Amino acid sequence: MTPTSELPPVWIGVDVGGTKVLAGAIADDGRVLRNARRATPGRRVEVAQVEEAVSEAVHAAAAGAEILGVGLAAAGFVDAARERVVFAPHLPWQGDGVRARLSERWGVPVVLDNDANCAALAEWTYGAARAAGSAIVVTMGTGIGGAILLGGRLVRGANGMAGEFGHMQVVPGGHPCECGGRGCWEQYSSGSALVRNARGLMSEQPSVLDEVTGGNPDLVTGPMVTAAAEDGDLAARQAIVSVGEWLGTGLANLVAALDPEVVVVGGGVSAAGDRLLEPARQALERSLVGAAHRAVPSLLPALLGPEAGIVGAAEMARQDAQRR
Repeated sequence: MTPTSELPPVWIGVDVGGTKVLAGAIADDGRVLRNARRATPGRRVEVAQVEEAVSEAVHAAAAGAEILGVGLAAAGFVDAARERVVFAPHLPWQGDGVRARLSERWGVPVVLDNDANCAALAEWTYGAARAAGSAIVVTMGTGIGGAILLGGRLVRGANGMAGEFGHMQVVPGGHPCECGGRGCWEQYSSGSALVRNARGLMSEQPSVLDEVTGGNPDLVTGPMVTAAAEDGDLAARQAIVSVGEWLGTGLANLVAALDPEVVVVGGGVSAAGDRLLEPARQALERSLVGAAHRAVPSLLPALLGPEAGIVGAAEMARQDAQRR
């Protein structure tokens, strides 16, 4: 892209999720200089519509500055070569060669990875996992993403799909999931689960959410539930506790398998803070095998918040350029 302003060159990170595209111009030290947001058109649209929203966000975040490279964090399964989005439950990309296509479109180097891997790299480099030798990072948005960090490296697996924790089955025959399965962990501990819980509780007890939505539960959103909980709404608080308990239960399985030093939780749902994390800590310790005879890993909030994905994606682009 030809620069059109006096602004210094930047790395761009883009986080493409189920409901939004967030792009950011990132400095070499990880600071977010500018960001831009666009709505994600959804899963059942043409790929071109999603990529137009992504492109608009990239241009807006750059604000005319020269783009050194773009890191693309996708909410989906990315192949081991990091060329294609193999499957995205909440997006229309299915086996698409996203990296090369967008690199050609923008005329700059582009790197592609799973959104949780990008967020994990950001937390490892600048955030809550910085001093840890090993970590599990879980991102809670529309669904659940995850990443494994061991010895300073992301564990991607043979197919590039390690860390898809959200689609572990925790309730056989349970709630249907966007992935086509049933009973996936993210159906019980995610932004979608939080909203479903709150809608159900609204019908059972008085809630400020009735006033906020005019009595229409279909209008409830995750941020509404978090705000209502802060205002003391019992239904909202109960909805968050349920999500937190399921979070801790699922994390106990991951800790039993991987034995990390720390567990970091980020994503939009983590804005609920200790209302989410405290029941998760209790459920983790209650469910973890041998908890009384081992060091239970610290369960920490991500430090970079909802911008972790774009910071990590830009960091991947920067590191890739340094290796070339």
